[in-house]
Amino acid sequence: MRLLRHFAASLLDSLRDLTPIVAVIGFFQIFILQQPIPNLGVLLVGTLLVVLGLSLFIQGLNLALFPLGESMAWDFARKGSLNWLLLFAFALGFGTTVAEPALIKIAEEAAKIAATGGMIEDNQQSQDSYANGLRYTVAVSVGFAIVLGVLRIIKGWPVQYLIISGYLGVVLMTALAPEEIIGIAYDSGGVTTSTITVPLVTALGVGLASSIKGRNPMTDGFGLIAFASLTPMIFVMGYGILL
Repeated sequence: MRLLRHFAASLLDSLRDLTPIVAVIGFFQIFILQQPIPNLGVLLVGTLLVVLGLSLFIQGLNLALFPLGESMAWDFARKGSLNWLLLFAFALGFGTTVAEPALIKIAEEAAKIAATGGMIEDNQQSQDSYANGLRYTVAVSVGFAIVLGVLRIIKGWPVQYLIISGYLGVVLMTALAPEEIIGIAYDSGGVTTSTITVPLVTALGVGLASSIKGRNPMTDGFGLIAFASLTPMIFVMGYGILL
């Protein structure tokens, strides 16, 4: 019963959050475009599935991913092995990023555009190679970012100086990278921090900061996502320079 009550509350929250989106689309479709909504029945069913899926996803975060990330952070802190912790941080960042649905679609679309624009050969093998290279480059960059973020929590480094240095790196790489890769690089920073990466990485940061004496979960536990958004821009532009 308790689980059902939590799910019902999550369902109402999802409905509330999606209502403004539905209202905006409906207003412009009916009053501005003045066109009937095509396939209204299918759209309503799809909207219902989105609400249901979002509610289930939020429940999954609360029941599994957040507790799992925090408990593993506590376990690694008690184990006292920095090397294993950093290896886990890299593997977590790499693995969650490779599995990101948004990154997979962006990489596939970028490969198609690159083939159409003559940057790569226009065949399936070249497109797959380009898309996989882009995905793995972003995954490595996020793994590196999580390692850097974990070191920041352990050492107590100020997050603002690292972020400023990172954006200076983005500006420098923007001046050096081919024009065709810059937009993809900027977008890659956003698509990496999505449904799979964010919950586990956030839980890792908060759990680690909570388990280390002298660290504040509020000021030290957050910031890993900022690194995960920043480093893909630099790495993808480097990927474009190498290509």
